[in-house]
Amino acid sequence: MDRRQFLRLGGFITVSVATAGLTACGSSDYGDDGMPLAAGRDWKFPQSIASGDPRADSVMLWTRVVPSSLDAVAAVPMPAAGATDVSVRLIVVAADNTTGLGGNAALTGTPVVDAKLPLRAQFDNTLRHKVTGLQPGQVYFYQFIAGEVRSNVGRFKTAPAATADVAQLQFAYLTCQDWSINHWGALGHIAANESLDFIVHLGDYIYETVGEAFQSGAVESRHDQLKLPDGTFKSGTSGAKYATTTADYRYLYKKYRTDTRLQAVHERFAFIAVWDDHEFTDDAWQDASTYEGIVAADGSDLHQPSRRRNANQAWFEYMPADVTFDASASTFQNIQIYRDFQFGKLMQLVMTDERLYRADHAIPEASINPATGKALGSIGSRYLVPQQLFDGAEAQKMAAATKAGADGLGAVSMLGVTQREWWKGKMKSATSTWKLWGNEVSLLRMGFNGVDAIATLVALSSVSTIGTAIANTVLLAGGNVRVASAIVAASTAGASNSVAQAAAMAIAGAAANATAQAGSAMGAGLSAAQAAITVAAYNSATPAAAAQVIAFGWIKPDVQARQAASAFVTASGQAAALAPFFNRFLLNCDQWDGYNSERKALMAHLKTNAIGNVVAITGDIHSFFAGTVNDDFDAAGGGTPVMVDLVSAGVSSDSFFSYMNSAAQGDIGTLVSYPLAIPVPGVGTVNLAINLLDYTMGKAAPTVDSLFEQLRVQLRGALAAKGVPEAQLDATVTAVQAGLKASTDFSGTLLALAQQLAGLGNNPWMKHLNTDAQGYTVVTLTPGKLVAQFKQVNKLVGSNAPASVIARVTTATVVAGTAAVTVA
Repeated sequence: MDRRQFLRLGGFITVSVATAGLTACGSSDYGDDGMPLAAGRDWKFPQSIASGDPRADSVMLWTRVVPSSLDAVAAVPMPAAGATDVSVRLIVVAADNTTGLGGNAALTGTPVVDAKLPLRAQFDNTLRHKVTGLQPGQVYFYQFIAGEVRSNVGRFKTAPAATADVAQLQFAYLTCQDWSINHWGALGHIAANESLDFIVHLGDYIYETVGEAFQSGAVESRHDQLKLPDGTFKSGTSGAKYATTTADYRYLYKKYRTDTRLQAVHERFAFIAVWDDHEFTDDAWQDASTYEGIVAADGSDLHQPSRRRNANQAWFEYMPADVTFDASASTFQNIQIYRDFQFGKLMQLVMTDERLYRADHAIPEASINPATGKALGSIGSRYLVPQQLFDGAEAQKMAAATKAGADGLGAVSMLGVTQREWWKGKMKSATSTWKLWGNEVSLLRMGFNGVDAIATLVALSSVSTIGTAIANTVLLAGGNVRVASAIVAASTAGASNSVAQAAAMAIAGAAANATAQAGSAMGAGLSAAQAAITVAAYNSATPAAAAQVIAFGWIKPDVQARQAASAFVTASGQAAALAPFFNRFLLNCDQWDGYNSERKALMAHLKTNAIGNVVAITGDIHSFFAGTVNDDFDAAGGGTPVMVDLVSAGVSSDSFFSYMNSAAQGDIGTLVSYPLAIPVPGVGTVNLAINLLDYTMGKAAPTVDSLFEQLRVQLRGALAAKGVPEAQLDATVTAVQAGLKASTDFSGTLLALAQQLAGLGNNPWMKHLNTDAQGYTVVTLTPGKLVAQFKQVNKLVGSNAPASVIARVTTATVVAGTAAVTVA
């Protein structure tokens, strides 16, 4: 057997070949490369160990070894003149060492690998070693040894052979684990409770910023404040910083990996990882930054090729991924992380890179807003983008590229030309039952009809005013509430007071059927449309019901038809503020909605070639979503479903709802949240911002019970923040539930508002929405179906992760042979 190690071109990966069994060969004082073996007890493994990219015959193993006197996150100094680097041992066995997990007892069993591997200070003493010659579908255990010090025991499982019939795979996928906000209880729960074959990490493994506004909320005490070795201030000479140098990015990986819960997950399961944006910079494209106010001289996004290269190198050094990196390359595209994996006949997993090759956003942040004369920034370019404006900008870019003889899609591409063709080839040639796509940003259309939304808000805000008008009109109507409701309805619809009163009395005297009543009302001077709403108000069961009928039967349609010119918009006093929202919007153009033409091309490829059972597993947006990806969301009815997208919330990052709620202002804020003050005996008033964004985006209309269930996790967290002990939290939440159901603010106003927003009908392809969550997703895959469990976690209890980690589990199921998802 050839057990020699060698350096792979373009990186520092060493390789060895496993055998059926070796005699331990640790007697030599030197590694195979001639470097002396580390000796003594002055060593430690501050970031523990990790494995990654499990294939049927290979895996990548990782560790970092430093002198015990060195701080866990300090840079390793280069050897002094005349000194040399040293080597450490790696042992891999097939014997069951499960009882050793979580500790550093010596492995038992005959080694299949006993290698001596070089530590190099130039790579911060990280070590990446590929083991080949392994058996498919086999669990192995491994351990690194430096001198007399052993690392914790690690475990990984190789993939099944490509030709194997596989009855089941089970894996988790994770995303968005910000050190600086909330808690990492999810990671501890995974390590202690989940039985998995491997883990997929979809990016935002680190966050490049320190001290940003979105990182300033509550965080568990075991996560201290980050301190970049270098860093660059985002604004002036104080406040938030962002990672800039290789030392900065290395520091973040080192610091994140000091958390023993993240270590435990890496020790137990092999990772298949890609990056998203925060491994480099927020909403990144190629080597460009999109930070507000940090721009090039011409106002465009600032290109930072050296910073991009620094980020690439740190990811390569610290992620156990079997990819190549060329530090000598002149371009910032010096690493390729897109790759695929075969798991028997059951699954092919295609992992893409949706940052390094993507084109600029169709509407650049530097574009001038004609209303202000200033650059748009993120709002209007990446977020809340008018769809008509986006469509025109994308078409213009494609036409210009085509005219210049280039690939039209390349100008508006997320994958880039080469990777797109690779993806299409992998999907077309796949022979497995399931084709899963490790996809960084959501493929689901997340649209928003501003006209209908504003019309709904104006109508909702008028309900109480109409109710008051009915009450004030009862005396005029001789105490007859129904006549009063009819008078107010006719007046609201534009009739004069005299005609409104005459029509109401005529309805009261007509036969008790709608046709006769409408005829009498028109005889008194109302138009057919005015008569219809007046009769409907007259026949309402209560004044409150009549107010709803008038608001949504007349005011809402008027605003929809006349938009900013509607008298009801003028009367609201918000005409100027509401005018920009009479549009159809795309909520997030940093995801696939902002690369719509390429998405259509990919879906056309799947559809034309009859490639079925394609499911994307997705991160980035800090929410749980499930829905179908259609061939053309702009077609009548939203197009035809082609595949499914299952989006997982972040492990700890603040939710999409929290970001939107912070940005929402004025009356438009009602589309996102509703303030609710809940008095709790012995605790005080708990103030919540109830999530309405889900309903605006397309969540099904709630009942009282489902509305409460939606806010249960938030309420529990708010009670914990008030000092309620964890042992009492669930009982207190139950007690509050009974009081809320009796509250007219909750079961009346809030419920009606949520139901009206759900009725907007936005994004009907989305079958599950939870924009206010943290957690992870577990997939169980069989030949007949894919079952994804969205596991939402409870919020902080004081300054600690909750002892009861999992708050709720929502199950999404995709049956083989269908491009559909059902949710329970």
